[in-house]
Amino acid sequence: MFKQALSSIAAFALIFSIGSAFAAVDVNTANTDALRGIKGIGPAKAKAILDERQAHGPFKDASDLSTRVKGMGGKTVQRLEAEGLTIGGATSKTAAVAAPPGGANSAVATPVSASASAKPVVVKK
Repeated sequence: MFKQALSSIAAFALIFSIGSAFAAVDVNTANTDALRGIKGIGPAKAKAILDERQAHGPFKDASDLSTRVKGMGGKTVQRLEAEGLTIGGATSKTAAVAAPPGGANSAVATPVSASASAKPVVVKK
């Protein structure tokens, strides 16, 4: 009976740890404990992230994070994103897809219709 209860507890703990290992942590909303839950972020790096966020506001993207926090280059940020760190709820890969290539003020190519022309119409904002 005791062994069965112990194995049930161990199985629950294993499932819980696997589930929490893949939970996304947003760098713009996370506290120290949540940041430290990401493999590769220790107490000093978590403090540096929080201090920078408090002093200068939320991080825009992975590049902004790597520029503003000392010791966090592009490769480090990519590795942390693979471990579950997100910036604004999205990883840099999804953020790059969501934004237009030239930014919000760039020209956007919009086809008039499928039969009208093969050339796109450029609309400037």
